[in-house]
Amino acid sequence: MRAISNSSVLIALSSIGQLSVLTQRFPDGILIPRAVWCEVVETGAGRTGAVEVAAGLNTWLSIQEAENKTLISVLQQNLDQGEAEAITLWLEQPSEALLLDEKKARQVARRMNLPILGTLGLLIWAKRQGVIFNLQEQLDALQTAAKFRLSQQVYNEALRQVRELQ
Repeated sequence: MRAISNSSVLIALSSIGQLSVLTQRFPDGILIPRAVWCEVVETGAGRTGAVEVAAGLNTWLSIQEAENKTLISVLQQNLDQGEAEAITLWLEQPSEALLLDEKKARQVARRMNLPILGTLGLLIWAKRQGVIFNLQEQLDALQTAAKFRLSQQVYNEALRQVRELQ
């Protein structure tokens, strides 16, 4: 299966050298809307993830325009353009998962009953599959390198789920 992604997951996984988790979890590839490409690769030139994501174009990553401009506009009242386009694209081309990290975007997608998966969920999957060997190291790297915010409760729960914390 494939997934549709917003920027944050691409940037976070790139920042810890784990972008390949996406290709292993979604062998049919990742679709991103134009706004996500612009945010990560064009506007984000020189930042974490720009080169890695650009290198994936036409191999594991494809850009797809979201068509429903009205829905995008409505969603942009509460979300940024990339999030609005990613949700719209998922509705137009349902996939296995919608990759989102931001709280507001996840709340909107949840209300729409969309299958959400974030960076943390991907890393938990990777640990369970033996793709990564130590979740705690990856979470620590996320917090340090990507300035990824995790509450201590969420951090501990993730480690419990993979039996790295009792």
